[in-house]
Amino acid sequence: MVSTPTRPTAARTPAAGSKPGSKPGSKPAGAASPPAGPRPADRVRGWYRGFWSALEGTGKSRNGSTYYLILGSTLALTAIGIMMVLSASSVEAIAAGESPYSAALKQGLFAAIGVFVMFVLSRVNVVWLKRLAWPAIVLAVILLGLVLLIGRSTLGNQNWIDVGPFTFQPSEAAKLALALWMATVLNRKAKLLDNWRHVLVPVVIPGAAAILVLILAGNDLGTAMIVMMILAAGLFFAGVQLYLFGIAGAVLAAGTAFLAITSPNRMCRILSWTGQTCADGSDLNYQSTNGLYGLASGGWFGVGLGQSRQKYSWIPEAHNDFIFAIIGEELGLIGTIVVLVLFAILGTAMYRVVVAQQDLFHRVLAGAIMVWLLGQATVNMAVVTGLLPVVGVPLPFISYGGSALLMSLCAVGVVLSLARAQMEPNMQPKGLFKFGPAGFTKVLRKQAAARSGTQRPAAAPPAPAAKSRAARTAAGSSPAGSTAGRKPGARTPAPKNPARKRS
Repeated sequence: MVSTPTRPTAARTPAAGSKPGSKPGSKPAGAASPPAGPRPADRVRGWYRGFWSALEGTGKSRNGSTYYLILGSTLALTAIGIMMVLSASSVEAIAAGESPYSAALKQGLFAAIGVFVMFVLSRVNVVWLKRLAWPAIVLAVILLGLVLLIGRSTLGNQNWIDVGPFTFQPSEAAKLALALWMATVLNRKAKLLDNWRHVLVPVVIPGAAAILVLILAGNDLGTAMIVMMILAAGLFFAGVQLYLFGIAGAVLAAGTAFLAITSPNRMCRILSWTGQTCADGSDLNYQSTNGLYGLASGGWFGVGLGQSRQKYSWIPEAHNDFIFAIIGEELGLIGTIVVLVLFAILGTAMYRVVVAQQDLFHRVLAGAIMVWLLGQATVNMAVVTGLLPVVGVPLPFISYGGSALLMSLCAVGVVLSLARAQMEPNMQPKGLFKFGPAGFTKVLRKQAAARSGTQRPAAAPPAPAAKSRAARTAAGSSPAGSTAGRKPGARTPAPKNPARKRS
């Protein structure tokens, strides 16, 4: 047998400067060791994970922070909206011979009704709303059909139905109805969503398709865009395969291009947005241009509340879709940042509610509402700042419109119900009207009291008093599982299991 040759091991000599007897490979005494701590890549990775952990939360908002963030940001945006509607609409109302407070009073009335309904829905179990899904979607389709028959047309869009002194916009109610109906249907077909046919029928066809066709028949492309966002969000949070979104995106892009080319009005808006001139010489970007003038003249702190110049008929319908430009002009960059921060807080809190849901119905409903409100706000601000062509999309909670405000507050009430369910039972707000800073402070006090009660060390047991003979006799005759008369520190015997059989 041939042995394998081995490499001779050379004698290791200690390195220069090392002490005799030290271990081979050890560092000299005077050598500087590399700084201890995480590497930059690990630090960035830790920040990234910490950001998403803080954003998603723990799934159990014990002190109700998510609930109160949604509630506080919604009420703040609604209050800002009423104030800015009063400022933006007063000049045109006076010019028309009306009261300068007429639009603000109507907005305040719908806000009061919406806030009341929001708190009622926040106390309702969301599962109970499933029984309203089919009636709501059928009613929404009927109302959208009535708009085409008896509706009123304004600025080329036929969206409103006159109800006495008020006007109602069924397309706003259709958004909430579609979100609720989609969540109900997708929840029932949860095990079948791997098949594209079950995804397509009946959610896309005929459900969402019927609503989109009726809205587009009224020449309202902006609302149709928001409805498509709601549809995409519902399918995404239901776990539909992602390749279907690519196919749907290509189809929608082709359809949008076809609708833009076949409409001279839409084509002129796109040309005006790119800086070109329309074929008839009209400038449909006039509203957007004056909105940018308003934002630019506001500066850092604005020209002052109520002191806008662009609302003097320079921006048509300044209290509707372009109210964000009036905010930037009167309150400056600081005012617009406040609105952006409030929407960011609302979106973050809603996102924490969505990711904490384990039930498919809850997750789809909350996710569709979140995308609806935040997507609509993003489109409106992008139009005002010139990032998108002009489309008629109001700013949620702020733009003038009773139907939009009422439906938005109802949608927030549904999300508040889910956020309230994440709270500890003893921290949940019970009364319908006990809300706001006082209610939040009370909840924090309850939490602090509960925490101090669990962390307080147990008091030492009192010294045993002299027992009478009768008491000692009673203690001795106590049952086996009783702790009466037991010495402190003695172990309690485990109870016997009568169902256990001996081997």
